[in-house]
Amino acid sequence: MLAEDKHTGERFALKFIERGHGSVSRYVHREIINHMKLRHPHVISLREVFLTQRHLVLVMEYAPGGDLFSLVQSQKGLSEEDARWFFQQIVIAMDYCHKLGVCSRDIKLENTLLDASPRPLVKLCDFGFSKDSNYHSAPTSRVGTPAYLAPEVIKAGEGAKYSGTAADIWSLGVLLYVMLCGSYPFRRREDDTKNNAAKMDALLKRIRNVDYRFPSHVAVSPEAKDLVGRMLVGDPNERATLRDIMNHPWFAVGLGPEVLAFNDPLVEQSKNEPVTMEIEEEIARIVKEAELPGGKGRYMESVDAMLEGQGDESVEALRLMNETV
Repeated sequence: MLAEDKHTGERFALKFIERGHGSVSRYVHREIINHMKLRHPHVISLREVFLTQRHLVLVMEYAPGGDLFSLVQSQKGLSEEDARWFFQQIVIAMDYCHKLGVCSRDIKLENTLLDASPRPLVKLCDFGFSKDSNYHSAPTSRVGTPAYLAPEVIKAGEGAKYSGTAADIWSLGVLLYVMLCGSYPFRRREDDTKNNAAKMDALLKRIRNVDYRFPSHVAVSPEAKDLVGRMLVGDPNERATLRDIMNHPWFAVGLGPEVLAFNDPLVEQSKNEPVTMEIEEEIARIVKEAELPGGKGRYMESVDAMLEGQGDESVEALRLMNETV
């Protein structure tokens, strides 16, 4: 939902999570903490967290340009120049996240938002499945969007551990393929006649076998195909790293050597200014309270009213920002 601070005119995106154990899982606390520590020009900023009687609400930076999926879908694929422009920003953002220990585990076009610039800038969002290698154990759960899952993540359904950073690289390969081709690498048109279970089985089998090809009717340069091929590698130990990607000739077009060091001061600043223990404790308290199905009404009932089609379209209570967390 879109909200506006009546005092400043600034707009925000609100993410609502229904209160109760069924909705507020262990991932919610992790999402908030991981997202709050990420302060980067290509990552949507998390500004505030508060409770209503019926919802846990995340207040985030608003990206008015929509998501990259809608853009790719409307154009049935992007030119290599445009695909490179967006991909460069996404990789730089992921390099920052990984250097802080945070892997996304849900990289996809729908989680890549755009600002309102004439040539849009990318903003990564949604860290609901993220993990921080500094605090969390190696991932073992099969989470994410099926079309973007790495082979080792599929195997995780059987209890195997995997590297979240390597899985992110695979997802980046799928994302670049979709931008270039306007279709998913492991889906086939012949699957359309199958039921949902058979479609999923076919998709996962092709991912395990790294069974993809570039469509003959789409012109993709050998350099771009090579980069995709270095990311879509079944063995995560043989897969390209983010540094490999940033050094690849196709990726490096139009970028100066200083781009490789772009994240260094941002990472240093983020490490020197971590989320404080007081804020972490307050977030933990709010999330714990959100596990209860209803509250005492101490927060913003007007927000719940808006969800039911009542009340003002702008959230007047946002003037209270920074007073809860």
